[in-house]
Amino acid sequence: MPVPRRFDRRPPERDTTRINERIRVPQVRLIGADGEQLGIVEINEALKRAQDADLDLVEVAPGSKPPVTRLLDYSKYKYEQEQKQKAARKHQQQVNIREIKLRPKIATHDYETKKGHVERFLKQHDKVKITIMFRGREQAHPERGRALLQKLFEDLGGMATIESAPLQEGRNMSMLLAPSKEVDKVETEPAADGSTAEAPATEAAPATEAAPADAPADA
Repeated sequence: MPVPRRFDRRPPERDTTRINERIRVPQVRLIGADGEQLGIVEINEALKRAQDADLDLVEVAPGSKPPVTRLLDYSKYKYEQEQKQKAARKHQQQVNIREIKLRPKIATHDYETKKGHVERFLKQHDKVKITIMFRGREQAHPERGRALLQKLFEDLGGMATIESAPLQEGRNMSMLLAPSKEVDKVETEPAADGSTAEAPATEAAPATEAAPADAPADA
């Protein structure tokens, strides 16, 4: 027998800011529409001033003794705050952390393929974790891993900055790269026909370590 659904009977969230008649205290500290301090006044007087100015009396500091209120157009103020929040969310950049795994003795063709993946991720403004995997006797030569990481960084031609220097943990050695300002220059560099190359649009995702972008290549 199917279980009946439970309906959410909680009332919808509403604006908890107290304005006008919802302010139920005998006195308030009043701030004028232009920011001028008008001192402590009776609530009835504050409401009358708001009505005379065709504005709202808005409680801006309810924890104060007495509460601080201000004369303003609350609908306009609320709209402006919502627009600011939207603009902030729009400009907020979320970054993926991609991972590429290499072997110390990686073949030239595989190296170029992996380097291409790194370049693509950097152009998407993702960070890239480069991991060198050592096996068996390879662990006795960590300098080969560092040399490979340094070579990759140099071969990227200024597209990346080293955010975390090479660090060995057990059988793996990792380095974290972040896109440099050169990436934006490459994306907006005019082509021969005068057009501007743009990187493909990608959907932003929460900053988290993603699964390896490619399977490790054996030596």
